[in-house]
Amino acid sequence: MSPTSGPARRLIAAGVLMTAGNGAFLTCSALYFTRVAGLTPTAMGLGLTIAGAVGLLAGVPLGHLADSRGPRRVAVLFMALDGLAAAGYLLVRSFLAFVVVACAFTAFQRGARAAQQALVAGLADGPGVVRTQGMIRSANNAGMAVGAALASLALRSGTPTAFAVVIGGNALGFLASAALLATLPAVAPSPVPPPGEPKWAVLRDGPFALFTALGAVLALHSMLLEVVLPLWITAHTRASTALVTVLFVLNTVSVVLFQVRVGSRVSTMPGAVRACRTSGLVLFAACSLFALSAGGSALASTVLLLAAGVLHVWAELLVSAASWHITFTLAPAGKQGQYQGFAMTGYGTAMMLAPTVLTVLLLDWGTPGWFVLGGAFLLAALPTGAVVAWAERSGRPGALRVPTRSRA
Repeated sequence: MSPTSGPARRLIAAGVLMTAGNGAFLTCSALYFTRVAGLTPTAMGLGLTIAGAVGLLAGVPLGHLADSRGPRRVAVLFMALDGLAAAGYLLVRSFLAFVVVACAFTAFQRGARAAQQALVAGLADGPGVVRTQGMIRSANNAGMAVGAALASLALRSGTPTAFAVVIGGNALGFLASAALLATLPAVAPSPVPPPGEPKWAVLRDGPFALFTALGAVLALHSMLLEVVLPLWITAHTRASTALVTVLFVLNTVSVVLFQVRVGSRVSTMPGAVRACRTSGLVLFAACSLFALSAGGSALASTVLLLAAGVLHVWAELLVSAASWHITFTLAPAGKQGQYQGFAMTGYGTAMMLAPTVLTVLLLDWGTPGWFVLGGAFLLAALPTGAVVAWAERSGRPGALRVPTRSRA
């Protein structure tokens, strides 16, 4: 499968359908749960934390299911189940119901994502995997932006009916995405492992676990725009609050326009290692500029924040492409599902810890915290080459294998 083939276009379209609905839902969800479902903000936060923990536990076993049953079949199943779970939010009127639906939604989403990743690895040729992933991510960002824009209509109305339309649209997006995935070529399930081989081999893979842990530190950058910068700009700088929107737009448009171009340049393992190391340096520079934006004039703060925003999104493009290449390449044949599920567990852990860690580090501690965070990014990125060399010494392939398709 080339990035411009019919299957690739269907994968991209499936992602857009899913993310457009999800973008609208995420924009409205807090108001829906507190105003319509009757939850307190504390109860909502606790429920989402519980669901996040369930999602962490689900990644590897559901990814293994994609390996053993075939990634297309499992991706379709979990995407459809996610649509049903998304519709279940319409019935939430208590904390218990919210926890049950949120846990189901999060677990199915992790399973669908791991299976989709394995499906991409099974359909694409080696160099095409990262480029295809880049195209999917670019399209997904565009879908999220469209969904968020459409959600503004529901927010302006603020009625239960308007919120119900958004939730129903999100559910239909998942179901339509499942229908598109069902039209893709099937990828053969992995062979039955020989006796004595561990069922979940990724849990005994030291190099991959270490890379996942380092990647979790780097993943903290993805929450800066959502969690920290709106409060940092308003409380610690003299820049206009309108700059928050500017930085969001800058990030979204840059990913849509440049993720594929950056990904196409990360086609070898040495190139992926360089990209990952460079992302750490760039993130350190971005954090330094964010730190320096405090206390100066409005003009100086604005210039520094915009420059930091450019560096931030550049690093985001680099680390995404590098992570795709490394995680897909280090996963043994027939185990892409569980390996991608484990990699997403690292990302999910970072997303669960990010609000507390970043708030304490950057908003409570202030300027010094930015330099500490930048140093953490740098220290997480620099050992990438050593970790990859360790993995390759343990008998890993140096490039993605040619995909195997079933005749189903």
